[in-house]
Amino acid sequence: MKVLFVEYPKCTTCQKAKKWLEANGVEFIDRHIKEENPTREELIEWHKRSGLPLKKFFNTSGMIYRELGLKDKLPGMTEEEQFNLLATDGMIVKRPILVGEDFVLVGFKEKEWEAKLI
Repeated sequence: MKVLFVEYPKCTTCQKAKKWLEANGVEFIDRHIKEENPTREELIEWHKRSGLPLKKFFNTSGMIYRELGLKDKLPGMTEEEQFNLLATDGMIVKRPILVGEDFVLVGFKEKEWEAKLI
């Protein structure tokens, strides 16, 4: 089973996750989140499959998140507005994202990845 690995190569967490995938022999398709931002449709689908609250898809430690004041704005936004915003810039989206046939993992938590892939 090949998975989609959505990452920002300069992100240390993404680098750690990629090393983990390689070390565990997981086949993946690599996608640079800034060069190929997730589409609104992809984000909606991934959100459904992840079972996570939509807020977990935001890169809360990123510069753009802070610059836009999203901490205060998000609670007042509709899901539709949040999906539209996420689709505008890959740097707003939390990474890495691992997309499998029946799951989506956001962020790198080794135990979670192990449970899904090994």
